[in-house]
Amino acid sequence: MKKISSFKSKIILVFLFLFLNQSSFAQFTFNGQLVNRFEYRHGYGKLIEKNVDPAAFMSQRSRIEGTYKLPKLTFHTSLQDIRTWGATAQTRKADNYFAVYEAWAQVHFDSSLSLKIGVQELNYDNARFLGNIDWALQGRAHDFALLKYAKNKTKIDLGAGFNQDGESLTGNIYSSLNPYKTAQMLRLEHAMNNFNFSFLFWNNGKQFTLRDSTNKIVKKEVHFSQTIGLPTIRYKMNNTTIQVFYYQQLGKDVNNKDINAYNANLQVSHVLKFNETKKSQLKITLGTEIISGTDNNNSKNETNSYNPMFGTNHMHNGYMDYFFVAGRFENSVGLMDTYLKFKYDFSSKGFVALNGHLFQAQAKVYNSTGKMDSNLGTEIDYAMGYVINKYVSVQLGYSHMINSKTFEYLNDAANPNDLQNWAYLMLIVRPDSDKKFIAIYN
Repeated sequence: MKKISSFKSKIILVFLFLFLNQSSFAQFTFNGQLVNRFEYRHGYGKLIEKNVDPAAFMSQRSRIEGTYKLPKLTFHTSLQDIRTWGATAQTRKADNYFAVYEAWAQVHFDSSLSLKIGVQELNYDNARFLGNIDWALQGRAHDFALLKYAKNKTKIDLGAGFNQDGESLTGNIYSSLNPYKTAQMLRLEHAMNNFNFSFLFWNNGKQFTLRDSTNKIVKKEVHFSQTIGLPTIRYKMNNTTIQVFYYQQLGKDVNNKDINAYNANLQVSHVLKFNETKKSQLKITLGTEIISGTDNNNSKNETNSYNPMFGTNHMHNGYMDYFFVAGRFENSVGLMDTYLKFKYDFSSKGFVALNGHLFQAQAKVYNSTGKMDSNLGTEIDYAMGYVINKYVSVQLGYSHMINSKTFEYLNDAANPNDLQNWAYLMLIVRPDSDKKFIAIYN
């Protein structure tokens, strides 16, 4: 424990030294962030039962980030501490909350081609399939290598990751709970005046093992699934924007079941501009997302349940995170989410937003008496944010779920409370970032 504490101290001292000597190192930039979030959970993530106490707590993310730039090389490291207030003693000598978040180097071969390798975020498009899950304080970073091409309005990323439990002399079985043992991706993006589109191919390999009664491995395989998609199809016409995305999943799941699933979305947004000087405007968005699912009495050797895998799912399907966040609702009956969103920017510094979601099951739901209604419920989300100064902003929200009997059945809620709600208040300190708010619908 003393060695770990000593190592942490040395790392912090290095960052402080570089920070204090920025003027001597023109190519070095130092940044950081502090996020404090108080939450009240009374039905967040899962329906709460009657006579069950709600949860309330304060969480904190502290990050220090350093980037060192040379003509042909960029090196970046980000260290973070994620904790809940009170989770450790005030007189602690050390704890396990400090970790490396990102650590990568980008080698620039020329002005358009580079190789980025190391622990890094994969954050693309609307973060539906690949996102940094910024709402979750720990975030998400991949051990990955990316060959990146960017010229004019075209970007191409070709990448791969290969994960193992650790160094060894023999054996090749990956026992971690990470989402893949090996993965490969290709992404293409192109912009043409008012039209933007992107293409994604992701090949996901998961470790499968079969053990006998003595716990000896008798079968080991890697099962591959493929996600092929058009994450962004966007056309802007004056103040109106039409957006579409579509993903198709194929291959095998970890249990060797055939996969045939999809995720489709269509939305139309219109902006009413009031004051160009104050940058006040109202954005109205109407849309529908369909995430395919499997009937809950299915006995076929095929799954139709789509998995958004690495997306920032908090930004989609309601802020109360009933769907696809932290594994919730995976391998399920799927979802149809029809939504109407209002976001009013009263100035360049602040906004208020109100979103409504009507949820339905995409596949059939059955209980012991037969087929159930597809309606899952309605969620109302309110959010507000204000930039106090160029370093600090505040964000708050309140969400309310009006659930159905079908959703109660799928949540295994025998005696759910009549009131299902959630609220938060967040202070965001990001001195050198344009992202003053976290996981807010655009």
